[in-house]
Amino acid sequence: MVKLKYLSVFLISLLTVDQKARENDAPLLNLNEAIAGKAIFTRQKEERIASIKRTNASVGLPLEQYRANRVLYLEYQKFKIDSAASYALKNLAIAKAMNSSNLIVTAQLDLANVYFPLNKFLEANELLESINPHNISKEQLADYYTAKAEFYQHYVANNENGEYQNRIRGYQDSLLKILDHNSLDYQEKLSLRNILAGRTHEAEEFLLWTLNTKDKITPDYAMLTYLLGLDYAKQNESTKAIKYYAESAALDVRFAIKDNASMQELALLLYATGDIDNAYRCTQSAIEDALFSDSKFRTLHISEFYAIINTAYLKKEAKQKDQLRLYLILISALSIFLAGVAVYVYKQMKHESQIKKALNSTTLQLSELNRTLNSTNLRLNETNSQLLEANKIKEVYIAQFFDLCSAYINKLENFRKLLNKKASEKHLDELIKILRSTAMVNEETDELYKIFDRVFLSLYPDFINEFNSLLIPEERMSVKPGDLLNTELRIYALIRLGITDSAQIAAFLRYSLSTIYNYRTRTRNKAAVLRDSFEQCVMKIGLIEA
Repeated sequence: MVKLKYLSVFLISLLTVDQKARENDAPLLNLNEAIAGKAIFTRQKEERIASIKRTNASVGLPLEQYRANRVLYLEYQKFKIDSAASYALKNLAIAKAMNSSNLIVTAQLDLANVYFPLNKFLEANELLESINPHNISKEQLADYYTAKAEFYQHYVANNENGEYQNRIRGYQDSLLKILDHNSLDYQEKLSLRNILAGRTHEAEEFLLWTLNTKDKITPDYAMLTYLLGLDYAKQNESTKAIKYYAESAALDVRFAIKDNASMQELALLLYATGDIDNAYRCTQSAIEDALFSDSKFRTLHISEFYAIINTAYLKKEAKQKDQLRLYLILISALSIFLAGVAVYVYKQMKHESQIKKALNSTTLQLSELNRTLNSTNLRLNETNSQLLEANKIKEVYIAQFFDLCSAYINKLENFRKLLNKKASEKHLDELIKILRSTAMVNEETDELYKIFDRVFLSLYPDFINEFNSLLIPEERMSVKPGDLLNTELRIYALIRLGITDSAQIAAFLRYSLSTIYNYRTRTRNKAAVLRDSFEQCVMKIGLIEA
């Protein structure tokens, strides 16, 4: 009786563990579906912004321009931070021209809020210090306290300095005093304050209750699920934290919120729990978003753990490859064994004429099995070829990624020293001239393209010849002396690497979307193969033959 009791307890515990393991399947599946459709959500966001721009194209009065710019600022704030900054700067100029202190403060707060993710802490601090909190409205004061708290949170995260924690708590407490206690904003800020202070159960109770009252497809729901994920992570409830982080991250993807924290936190938690595949997917998505939005803050933090997760993923792939190799050996051994059986059966046929029909049937079955094994071998060889190519590309681009990051950090440091020197020597004219100049951006862009061309051609040295073989003779391309690739070749080099979305190609090459479409259409019209299969043929250039 006692044994039966212990057995029942053991079985129940196993079922409970399995149920917890399956609890996150649906949120993670929903997140992976959202990541797969990220390009669609991004395009929808860009179309909405384009529509707003068309609607506001005819505004003329300064105040109307200010309001139109702020609508676009809010659209870009979590999407493309540098664009948001440009509209905030426009509004600051308009407000100063109108001599409106109220509009100036709003523009300054907007600009400071986008300087944080750009790691422009000196500029952000200068803006915030220029605002007198005693001379602004209650609404602006709430935004001011929020900005000050976020400034120190970003600054502490980048500098690992704990002496500013009291300032963060002080501004959070000041914010909570002036917010409407019945507002959702107050409840969210209070929940975050409770979580950071260790009062996780109090925050959990409110957040769970509030989630049941909110529409699941809203930014508010995304924020609440993020806070709940953070709360459970503080309680070391990894399963629940993953569930709510995944829900929040999926909504961030669907709303095209590129500057977000949920995806990064989820990737770290998935890695800690051993879910390498999902951790890798989330990390890749977070990197794409950080680079797209130009969030220096997110890029810096995700780069700290990207290499760790990527290495773990590569190790897992290598292990799977070893397993495939083992299966191939076993199948080969089985084939030899079956061949021996066939020989034995053939000899027996000479001596046992009575079972001739049965042996013939067996031989036919063995032949069919051999054909199946050969087909399996071909598929395995094809898979190995794809893995070899993928590993080669990853190794080259990961190494180049770290080289670029190192070089870029050095250049940023030199540029910072130059600006600091000019500012210290009060050479303001030269400083403004340097800041307004686009020469550095153009030089870095050209250098990026040269590096891309060189790395790509090291992977696919015969790319140009093979690409020209897909075109009719009179339309084949050549590059200028001193160049490695021209624009059209570079577009199809990106396509060869799997980047087929024209919006991504346009963003990388700094062309308009219509220009990329025109290039692709014009090149397809020159194809010596079928136009519809031209880009598929390009994707096969340089494939490793089994």
